[in-house]
Amino acid sequence: MASNINPTVRRRRLGQELRRLREQRGMTAEEVADRLLVSQSKISRLENGRRSISQRDVRDLCGVYEVEDQRMVDSLMQMAKDSRQQGWWHAFGDIPYSVYIGLETDAASLRVYEPQVVPGLLQSRQYAEALIRGALPESPVSDVEKRVQVRMRRQERITAPESPLRLWAVVDESALRRVVGNEQVMRDQLEYLVEQSHLPHVTVQVLPFSMGAHPGITGHYAVLEFPDAADSSVVYIEGVTSDLYLEKANDVHKYTMMYEHLRAQALNVEQSRDFISDAAKRYAR
Repeated sequence: MASNINPTVRRRRLGQELRRLREQRGMTAEEVADRLLVSQSKISRLENGRRSISQRDVRDLCGVYEVEDQRMVDSLMQMAKDSRQQGWWHAFGDIPYSVYIGLETDAASLRVYEPQVVPGLLQSRQYAEALIRGALPESPVSDVEKRVQVRMRRQERITAPESPLRLWAVVDESALRRVVGNEQVMRDQLEYLVEQSHLPHVTVQVLPFSMGAHPGITGHYAVLEFPDAADSSVVYIEGVTSDLYLEKANDVHKYTMMYEHLRAQALNVEQSRDFISDAAKRYAR
């Protein structure tokens, strides 16, 4: 049974703490790997939170770092135990972007730029189904339906009665022009997008073609921020076979500044709603 504990976030917090302890001892990842007779890549994966960590690993690392405070050791080992529990998304089987879902589930805010499609958290079921089916033409119907169900479940973050996700989406005009499914699906989707934009914690801005070149021209990305100050912000860039997660302060700052420029160049909220509504009217009822 899935737990309320978010294993992805637990792994990140634990990895950050283990990195801090290593750096405090003035050791490199290679030196730690040599001491434990493991690969350097294993130490790196444990520290960046991309790999589950056992309580034995934590115990061994605390030994290398000469951690004398038993309460700290116990706390880290509990975090390791929590990190191996399953989040709600594991009930759907193997999801390629499960790390991202874990981060999104615990995030306080999400800023996303979408150059091609309507953002996933703002998609109607019919649009999501047509989009996923088109993107994965060789996948069986069951896999498509599973992904649709996951996407619908993710949207509960912006409809939650308490602490909903603060979502800011800058959407390129091309996402409004690309016919996904059919014209009726598109009209319903754009009307739904306008409806969702009225939620107090959801902001939607359109970046029209007339703006020309802009900082997001290289493609989709998202910036996630978390309620706990101990959790650093993350930039997420989706790939075909693998995804990229950037956590270094300098990288996050660059993408955050890019996003500020996108927001400044995009239409304001009211102009964007009018633009989307006009685009919806072009599709047959």
